Amino acid sequence: MTTTRTVTTGTGLRVDTAGEHGTPVLLLHGIGSAAASFAGQLPALARHHRAAAWDAPGYARSDDPPTPYRMDDFADAAAAVLTGLGPPPAHVVGVSWGGVVATRLALRHPHLLRSLVLVGSTRGSGRDPAAARAMLERGGELAALGAREFARTRAPRLLSDRAPASAVGAVRDLMARSVRLPGYAEAAASMAETDHTGALPTLRMPTLVLVGEHDRVTGVAESEHIHRLVPGSAFAVIPGAGHLANQERPDLFLRLLEGFLADVDARPGPAADGPAPREDPPPGRAATADGATRDKERTWTSD
Repeated sequence: MTTTRTVTTGTGLRVDTAGEHGTPVLLLHGIGSAAASFAGQLPALARHHRAAAWDAPGYARSDDPPTPYRMDDFADAAAAVLTGLGPPPAHVVGVSWGGVVATRLALRHPHLLRSLVLVGSTRGSGRDPAAARAMLERGGELAALGAREFARTRAPRLLSDRAPASAVGAVRDLMARSVRLPGYAEAAASMAETDHTGALPTLRMPTLVLVGEHDRVTGVAESEHIHRLVPGSAFAVIPGAGHLANQERPDLFLRLLEGFLADVDARPGPAADGPAPREDPPPGRAATADGATRDKERTWTSD
């Protein structure tokens, strides 16, 4: 049986860890969640990795961040957690806002990353003025409604229409336990001013872009756009899943993730002075919205 431990960093962040050997894996949750959202993956990843999932600054059990606290700050905090896992480089997996943090981490500290996995993520809300304004209003909504009501109104959109009520309830309850001010407001502000469109083509680590077939928050098109921008990236759609694909289809998500990580780990490691030269994955097959498959250049799959 895998044992999950919770550690507290010197900066007051709580991190769930599991596993003693293998390449480190850091899991970064979405803007309305916490480390517990990776309960379906952390023990399994520990079979071959030193795995960890954080409560981001200002979330769940972690201490509040100073204000202001922006995307660079979240990325640097994640870098500090990552280096504490053991010798880098590490695999970094980010869901939604966590994917934006992971992208900034990859841009600021590329030598720390063995690979990057972006799940239902985005280039940032700063690319669209209306989206940025809406994101900036999130903190006020949380303050006005309180965490429980805030979570009740938002949770249903995070899964597909076919998700059982129990799954929606689990997402709602985790959000209600995890979000608070100022952490959530600072995370929203960090999203509002971020646009990684121009920077994504500079990434050179192996990258997998995943998205749920029924993602109503960031959408399949946004993940496809990220895939096109990141050189040599792999791409797959997770059938039957909404925005939080790792929670709605945990088994399929884990199979895709573990296959990709094993593929990357089998390649030559990075040189001591920087990331390894990028090797494009071979053509493969990706799931489409109708449940079929299609050939796609530079697409990886677990088949």
